[in-house]
Amino acid sequence: MPKISSLIAPNFHNVHLDIKHNNHANYWLKGGRGSTKSSFISVEIILGMINDPNANAVVLRKVANTLRESVFDQYLWAIDQLGVSDFWQDSVSPLTLTYLPTGQQIRFKGADKPEKVKSQKFRRGYTKYKHFEEVAEFKSYEEIRSINQSLNRGGSDITTFYSYNPPASVNNWTNQAASHEGVRDDTLVDESTYLTVPPEWLGKEFIADAEQLKKDNPRAYEHEYLGKVTGTGAEVFTNVELRKITDEEISHFDTIYRGLDFGFASDPLAYVELYYNAKYRTMYFYREIYKVGMSNRNAVDAIKKLNPNNGLITCDSAEPRTIAELGKSGLGLNLSPAVKGADSRNQGFKWLQDRRKIVIDPERCPNTAREFTTYELERDKNGNLKAIYPDGNDHSIDATRYSCERLSRKGGFRKWKR
Repeated sequence: MPKISSLIAPNFHNVHLDIKHNNHANYWLKGGRGSTKSSFISVEIILGMINDPNANAVVLRKVANTLRESVFDQYLWAIDQLGVSDFWQDSVSPLTLTYLPTGQQIRFKGADKPEKVKSQKFRRGYTKYKHFEEVAEFKSYEEIRSINQSLNRGGSDITTFYSYNPPASVNNWTNQAASHEGVRDDTLVDESTYLTVPPEWLGKEFIADAEQLKKDNPRAYEHEYLGKVTGTGAEVFTNVELRKITDEEISHFDTIYRGLDFGFASDPLAYVELYYNAKYRTMYFYREIYKVGMSNRNAVDAIKKLNPNNGLITCDSAEPRTIAELGKSGLGLNLSPAVKGADSRNQGFKWLQDRRKIVIDPERCPNTAREFTTYELERDKNGNLKAIYPDGNDHSIDATRYSCERLSRKGGFRKWKR
């Protein structure tokens, strides 16, 4: 078997030692094209399974039909490079690799059918290794967490790898989840580029293509080859911070702002609770309800659980009948219709954009986090950004606008000078 140093790029030598000494449980490996992060992970998992007879692995991509010609072939490459192909058997139906001396397996699964990921039982051992390839393809960290909860059974030394090219948008959930401020203590985040890889591994054509793009479109080069988060230019809210809001912080929140956007047909009912620190112009989201098809009675019951003292809720004024049914004369909520008025939607969006920071707890408020981080301006047929805020994917945002209406309308809109 060749030396590990001859199969992994120099940038990964320290990561290899970190894995060898079990220093971390989670490895977020991000980088641009040609950074060889997936090659490194495949070598690590093959070696780890050979050295541990109870270790199995599950390799995942969002869409199952992308596995065969991408990450599966990558693992076959690792087996060949390690010189152990005589000890491994490959199968494409189902997509597996089996270590013949012990029967250990690497299973390749698509998360587009989550039921096929659950309850992985192996003839021997447990799922010691998980590899989420192209993790940015997954829709949210909640989806990742659900899969982890199903697979994190049977051992205390489970190692999870996340490999991906960082999305351009700074607010994408993947970039937020892997930010150094947002990761758990048992997580290592590593960045790599093709510049950390021996040139002969990549070939002259690859390097020539990269250098040409660097001349033609520096911003695209930084994103595609250096893995930089360059932004799409269409993000509406660039002031969002996703992080845990502690119970201690919440205990000091005094004036709470509450907003409600009624659901219509397939649109969800959205209710938010937040605290606003006027001195630092910072919003803190820590409670939400977000559900399609809720009856008025069930909606009121759910809101009262979060708001037992029946504090004031500012709601959409477009549905007087719904307000009457849910309000004090009906089911008892303390509702106040939003004033709205000419250009109030644009005014509300601009006010939110001008806050110094919008802090959202993604575990307590996953839908609010998703809306604020993915909301973007639309482009016309020529690729130019439209000047209007698009309708849709903004239910929690609308509830937020209503909740803060008395703040945003106070004295008219004044742009904050940073």
